[in-house]
Amino acid sequence: MKLLTIAIPCYNSEAYMRNCIESLLPGGDEVEILIVDDGSTKDHTAQIADEYEAAYPGICRAIHQENGGHGAAVNTGLKNATGEFFKVVDSDDKVDGAAYEKVLKCLRHYQSGSQETLDMLVTNFVYDKQGAKHKKTMSYRSALPRRRLFGWDEVRVFTVGQYILMHSVIYRTALLRRAGLKLPEHTFYVDNIFVFQPLPYVRNIYYLDVKFYLYYIGREDQSVNEKVMISRLDQQYRVTRLMLGYFKKSEIDEPKLRRYMIRYLDIMMAICSILAIRSGKEEHMKMKKDLWKELKTTNPDIYPRLRCGLLGMLVNLPGKVGRKISVEGYRISQKVFGFN
Repeated sequence: MKLLTIAIPCYNSEAYMRNCIESLLPGGDEVEILIVDDGSTKDHTAQIADEYEAAYPGICRAIHQENGGHGAAVNTGLKNATGEFFKVVDSDDKVDGAAYEKVLKCLRHYQSGSQETLDMLVTNFVYDKQGAKHKKTMSYRSALPRRRLFGWDEVRVFTVGQYILMHSVIYRTALLRRAGLKLPEHTFYVDNIFVFQPLPYVRNIYYLDVKFYLYYIGREDQSVNEKVMISRLDQQYRVTRLMLGYFKKSEIDEPKLRRYMIRYLDIMMAICSILAIRSGKEEHMKMKKDLWKELKTTNPDIYPRLRCGLLGMLVNLPGKVGRKISVEGYRISQKVFGFN
């Protein structure tokens, strides 16, 4: 068994996938790099994947499939993973070499046979924004204990804008399979589901305070570009509805985990709402109204907390003036936290 499987979903990625793969190769034989070519047609993604498999047998593996979207590529990676731990690295991102060594050292300590089980490793990540002189870092020092295993009962309060993303998490592979993780196909923004759905299965967490993942943002055609997100607003809403459904079905006994998952849903509802407001289209405003109404019907136990919380009130201010205030708050958050 490999120590770590890293899945790289690739779709017409020839312009940047080499940088990603090269940053992962120093992991050596302990690491399995699955390069999932998700039906690329416009460039040499498939050939590059085969090239790395030939050059690094036993480390790199090229997997070719019909196009199914990011979720399908992650599903394929998980299905084929032989590593004890599982990580997704997008093809336009990369990892820091020094931090990589520390990550692998930490995972070795909790391999099979260890007296302690690690379910989820959390690291910091950097918003590597195109053209930005100062790169924002998502750190969890204020929320998570360091240098030891801990459970949800020891997690402190996450600040506004501070939440665990796919870029910051490595799961135990068996846990993801036990959770029945299967992401929807042909849908963007499923990385939120990847992090969110397995959380109730997590018991032991380790926070490694290193800047491991370099999350590249700023490209105009990127899925997290605001204009692109608005054009795919229906998919953002689909993911949020699925997350609400997972939360409703989960039996969550740990109060701090429940609180964290509600905060995550709070952010998802706010993103859906503010993008609808930013679009200025009546059809999107109707989607926003319907989503909040659906939340009240399907998840009445958390509706008051989300609707009457700071974010819920901010994105539901009435009238044109209210919408302007909502947008201004969103712009301030963009500058503070460094996202698109």
